[in-house]
Amino acid sequence: MKSIVIKKNDEGQRLDKFLTKSFPNLPVSIIYKSIRKKRIKINNKRCEASDKLVVGDILSLYINDEFLIDDPDINFLSACSDLEIIFEDENILLINKPAGLLVHEDENQKVDTLINRIKKYLYDKKEYDINLEMSFAPALVHRLDRNTQGLVIAAKNSEALRILNQKFKDREIKKYYLCLVHGVLKNKSGILKNYLIKNESENRVYVFQTPRQDSKIILTKYKVLKVIDNISLLEIELLTGRTHQIRAHMAYINHPLVGDTKYGTAKINQDYNLKHQALVSYKLTFDFKTDAGVLNYLKNRSFEIKDARNNIFNIIN
Repeated sequence: MKSIVIKKNDEGQRLDKFLTKSFPNLPVSIIYKSIRKKRIKINNKRCEASDKLVVGDILSLYINDEFLIDDPDINFLSACSDLEIIFEDENILLINKPAGLLVHEDENQKVDTLINRIKKYLYDKKEYDINLEMSFAPALVHRLDRNTQGLVIAAKNSEALRILNQKFKDREIKKYYLCLVHGVLKNKSGILKNYLIKNESENRVYVFQTPRQDSKIILTKYKVLKVIDNISLLEIELLTGRTHQIRAHMAYINHPLVGDTKYGTAKINQDYNLKHQALVSYKLTFDFKTDAGVLNYLKNRSFEIKDARNNIFNIIN
């Protein structure tokens, strides 16, 4: 029999979800069967898969040990230690991710990712111990493309993660980008409205003037900040957050991002010898309209990368 005491980072979860995260070798079928057969109990009482866990609850698991082997993934300990921290407190980290760094692992890169660097940083500070946590690990609240630089929020605890996920869903966190595009826009500011379809197999999106089957609306607010030698510096606010939205939307109106090899044109990029698109997520504003619980102190606060407006031109110089 294995006994588990529920801690702060595990509260509020459904019992079945908690067990799935905590014990990857435990089949879902056995979880539900064990609950029905009273081989899983909460506080020595019969329970249901949908029961929400509370701090201090004691789980009793009368399940074969082979399913309860806890083999934590410690790949993050081999990640690079470089992190540019813009802001940090007991709940969140705000990181300036460099272009070229994956936020999460893929089939080619398993170790040196942004989230693994964050886990290593917190582990070294003794704020995260993989051996003491059951189902929670520090997590990114949103993501950026590999070749996009900029601000990314990481949650240090489950309560902060839950709140921030909801705030992003409710559009109460605003994201602002800087980008360099080819050409001079006719209007100095505006809101672009079109429709986007994602092609998973090609890992790219397509933009259309009118709705299509499976399309999603995209709204991109822009303002021209400066024009130098037929290159325009724009500030972009994403009013919707779709995959590759800025890159695809600007290319659709014939002003592709400088250095964008996916949605731009190689011929007009060849003079710049860039390895990635000139795009930076440079500012985040916590525009909370509703209660944010333990994160209420972030209301109306903005964070940005210092000198980002000036430095973005260095990308092409």
